[in-house]
Order: sequence, then structure tokens, then C-alpha cells
Amino acid sequence: MRTHAPDLFRFTSVLGISALVLTSCGGNGTDEGDAAADTDTASDNTDDNTAEDATGELTVWVDAERADDLADAASDFEDDTGIAVTLVQQDFEEVRDQFVSQVPTGEGPDIAVGAHDWLGVLVTNGVVAPVELGDAAEDFEDVAVEAWTYEGQVYGVPISIENIALLRNADLVDQAPGSFDEMIELGEEADASYPFLVGLDAQTADPYHLYPFQMSFGAPVFGQNEDGSYNAEELMIGNEGGTAFAEWLSEQGEAGVLNTNIDGDLARENFIDGESPFLLTGPWNVPAAEEAGINVEVDAIPPAGDEEAQPFAGVQGFFLSAQSENTLAATTFLVDYVGSPEVQQSLYEVGGRAPALTEAFEAAMADDDIVAGFGEVGAEAVPMPAIPEMGAVWDYWGASQAAIINGEGDPAGLWDQMAEDIAEATE
Repeated sequence: MRTHAPDLFRFTSVLGISALVLTSCGGNGTDEGDAAADTDTASDNTDDNTAEDATGELTVWVDAERADDLADAASDFEDDTGIAVTLVQQDFEEVRDQFVSQVPTGEGPDIAVGAHDWLGVLVTNGVVAPVELGDAAEDFEDVAVEAWTYEGQVYGVPISIENIALLRNADLVDQAPGSFDEMIELGEEADASYPFLVGLDAQTADPYHLYPFQMSFGAPVFGQNEDGSYNAEELMIGNEGGTAFAEWLSEQGEAGVLNTNIDGDLARENFIDGESPFLLTGPWNVPAAEEAGINVEVDAIPPAGDEEAQPFAGVQGFFLSAQSENTLAATTFLVDYVGSPEVQQSLYEVGGRAPALTEAFEAAMADDDIVAGFGEVGAEAVPMPAIPEMGAVWDYWGASQAAIINGEGDPAGLWDQMAEDIAEATE
């Protein structure tokens, strides 16, 4: 795979070709003699940069799933620029904490793979630097760039968008529901064991999966600033819409539609066995359903309230170390290679997640009805809040949802107490 030709870059000197190394350990990847390129010198379009100072090598932390595809991009980059790229395989779940601990010591990478909702921790710890997308920002899906924007600055090049949607067994129900009540009615008419399924936990319910319904009552967790960023000082979860949502949760729990004794595994198994026409889940459960012979359709999530049922979007990408000594080269690799249609398409093919780059996103949508279904829902999703205050929300939120569904108290009172606890914890 070749993503670029050498004449895209104007070098006054080109280093000899260095070996691409795929290893399980590594450090910053820059020598003392490497020329540093300050973040401020990166222009709005890296194609217009003169890469005189971008010499040496780059170290990139990548998970095993994406290593092979990124190796092709790294090889192209090295061929084009003479700058070696060392890929270091890391467990995705450990990247954030390892990055925070190693970057201040000078042992971290120049670039690392990660999730957008890590940004609050990464930015407040001073370990990431903004990435100058410039005009290239317009080439990505809006939700992807919004997710990687923190306090007005973009901190990564997004590669994939992931969200939940409604899976429908088309052999049981042949139409997409327009509302939650209609979905339950269609499910009951299908004479299945369960009109609708979503995996819940007995102690913590599942705020992530239930959030679209909460949003349909007009009760986001936080308000948003004009630039789309979340405002921790504007806690909205306890508004009138939140109280209405709590009452709705109680009603669904009493009716048995929401059941905390049915976890994610049981919900998936019952859907696969044809025991329900509807399952609220993500693309990760589609392969098992298709292998079981389920005629799967992907629908928009039907609203329970008067507004749209918007799920959270999780956007993965690659971010730049604040301690990188080769910022210009790293930015070029991120924007022009990781952000290229070829690489984005290739990463989509191995991961199955909708690409963040619009050109690759549209190609994937045209090629796969399942991806198209999730992609259409994801395009209208809201980024999961990346602000540090979100960490104080989950426990109170989930425990209160479970208590309300299980009928353990007055729903409005439980919800109000939750909002007060969150407000105190996020002060």
C-alpha cells in the first residue's frame, strides 16, 4: 500500500532508509541530535510545511489489532521522508495510564493510539499537544473532530467512530419502530419471549446503553459551550427531563421491559436464539447474530421522550505527545498518513468500526449495510464527555438507575439525590 509519493515533501536533505521495527518495547524514539519542531511551527496544512527539521525517527504506540496496517503506513512514510517509525505494541486498555506516567520522564512515545474520552486526563496532566489539522479537519465526520476537541483545540487524528444502535430481527419484525412504545408494541405482536432487550447490571444498570432514552427526555449529563465542548459547571442531568426519564425508568422496570437480571450476555443469547426482535447494542454483537442465521437490520434508536434518542459516540484515534522532539514529522505522519483514505479504509477493514474520515466513511457505508446503519446513527450521536468531571458521574448514575428500575424507592427522589451527589462530586 502506498499513500503518498515522495514529491509531496520538500526536503533539503533526506536521511538514508532506516529499518522499520515492530517490537514490544520502546521509548521516545528521538536522538539528542534530532531537530525539534515546536508545536507552534506547524502550519494549518502540513503539506505546505518544509520538513527540513523533521529528521531522526518517531516512536508510535499501537495496539495489536492495528499494528499491521499502521506498519504499512509507517513504511510508506519512511520511504517518502527517510524518517524511521518504530511501532511499539501496547495493550489498548493500558495506553492512557502508561502514557501519563512515562511522557513526563521522557520515556514515552511521540504518538499513541487512544480514545477521545481520555482527553480530560491527558490534557490536565500536560502530556498531549494539539494536532494542527487545518483544512484537513473538514475531511472528517463532524462528530469525530468534535470528540477530539478539548477546550477549543484538536488533540488527535480520529480513525474510527463507534456507537450503539438498535438491532432488529427482520424475520420477526419487518419495520423499524418510530418510537419506544411502538417498538414494544411490535415486539409483543411478534409473540417473542421479550419485546425488547438491553443488557443491564443488577447494581449499576447501564447508563451508556440507556443514554439515548435519557437524551430523548432532554436530559444530557452536561451542557455544552458554543464550540460543542462540555461545560462541567452546567450540570443538566437533574433537570425536569431527567426527572421524567427517572419516572419512565421506573415504569419500564415495573413492566419488566427493563430487567437488571438480564445482563449483556443473556441479552445477546436471547436475541441470537430468536427470543426477541430487538436488541440495543453495538456492532460487536452483529457477527454472532449473523453466524446464528439472524436476518439482522440496524435501525435508529427509537425515542422514549419527545426529542431524538442520541447515543454516545466513542471516537478512537492517535494523539501527539507534548514531549515529542519531532513534532513536525509526527504531525505530518498523523495528518497525511494516518488521516489518509487508504489507511482509514484499511483500519476499518480490520476493526469493523466506521472510519472517521468522510471519504472512507462514505465508502464503508456504501459497501456494508450494517456499517451504514451504525454509521447513520453515529453521525447524529454525541461524543462521550472527555472532561475529568465525567469520572465522578458514572457510579452515582448507574447505581441510581438500577435502584429505580428495581423499584427501590421513589424514582424522582432517587434521581434528585443522584444529581445532588454528582454536583457535589464535580465541584
